[in-house]
Amino acid sequence: MTHTTRSLIKHPVLVVDDHPIVRRGLIDVINEGVDLEVCGEAASVPEALRQIEATQPHVVIIDISLGGEDGIELIDYIKSRWPTMRMLVSSAHDEKIFAGRVLRAGALGFISKREPLPQVVEAVRKVLRGEIYLSPQMATSLLQRAAGGESLDEDPVQTLSNRELQVFEMIGEGLNTREIANRLGISPKTVESHRKVIKTKLNISTSAQLNRRAFQWVQKSR
Repeated sequence: MTHTTRSLIKHPVLVVDDHPIVRRGLIDVINEGVDLEVCGEAASVPEALRQIEATQPHVVIIDISLGGEDGIELIDYIKSRWPTMRMLVSSAHDEKIFAGRVLRAGALGFISKREPLPQVVEAVRKVLRGEIYLSPQMATSLLQRAAGGESLDEDPVQTLSNRELQVFEMIGEGLNTREIANRLGISPKTVESHRKVIKTKLNISTSAQLNRRAFQWVQKSR
């Protein structure tokens, strides 16, 4: 009698995170899955793009903050360059603020770094099936908004654009205008323009209030 063994396809996964310990944890737990295999890792946007070109992963796990680079912009670029590639965000940032943003950019899910590592594997599998992965609370909130309901925990920070949110976050990290401009590759004048818009949207009148609000938000969202 001839026995036929059906080989199980291992889906290649790329891990993009600027913290080596976090990458190692994700790599170890993903490689334990019989259907998943890490094909590469990256700590920056350029490195991530090189790895994608070289390995063509089925899923890319991406952090939002990549050493000053913007993970959301990376998601947006990947979606435009490789439209069928699946993406999952793994972040310590506040899901209420960022889940909608990453979904609009082209990712299929958001998982908090506070979740147990094995849960990441389940999230990856769901994203591989083309399904959206969110926490139950966030999924309910987004459905309510889609149905025209109002979220009880609406945060004015959600009104900021992605670039304004980047500037706001860097203010909260203690960076000054010139440092923010250098990190984002824009002019100090543009940063000051963003600061003015942020103050208007958050109903803040002084720079000191902006600095304090941004610092408090960064501490809370991480």
